[in-house]
Amino acid sequence: MKSWVVGIVAAAALFACCAQAAAEVNIVALGASNTSGAGRGRTNGGVPRSQAYPAQLQKLLAAQGLAARVANAGVPGDTTGGMLARLDSAVPKGTTIVILQPGGNDARRGDGASRESNIAEIKRRLSARNIKVIMLGHLGQIAPKETRDPDGQHFNAQGHAAFAAWLAPQVIAAARAR
Repeated sequence: MKSWVVGIVAAAALFACCAQAAAEVNIVALGASNTSGAGRGRTNGGVPRSQAYPAQLQKLLAAQGLAARVANAGVPGDTTGGMLARLDSAVPKGTTIVILQPGGNDARRGDGASRESNIAEIKRRLSARNIKVIMLGHLGQIAPKETRDPDGQHFNAQGHAAFAAWLAPQVIAAARAR
């Protein structure tokens, strides 16, 4: 084989490798009101979407040099059953990471019995699509109590910043492992 052919093949392989590494990481934040940023109306807490943790996380990732798009698929009042029902439309093809924040709406709406099975099914479906899942569990353990809005359930911009800061290293590790 001619040396120039070998050089072209090697350059193409290197370009493909680097292009994949530099490709934007597509992340979906799937959850309820604390993902969307909105409470049950502005008088019941919440922040603008630009201050919700998905937007803050995208900025943190960019500051760390990670080209990432964090889509906010939070729906106020949503349950795990609702998340499961809208999973395919909320998590488009090309998504590499989903941040799952199930929240406490199942218990408030009397559907707590199916919560764990819904979460397991969401994880199973995402895993079948080779999508990494990062669980955002009990938010009160991540953000201090003083970062809650007056309703006691939703978080202010500082609480969302705490979520984003807690998530950033996990997202970066998951993105590099892909």
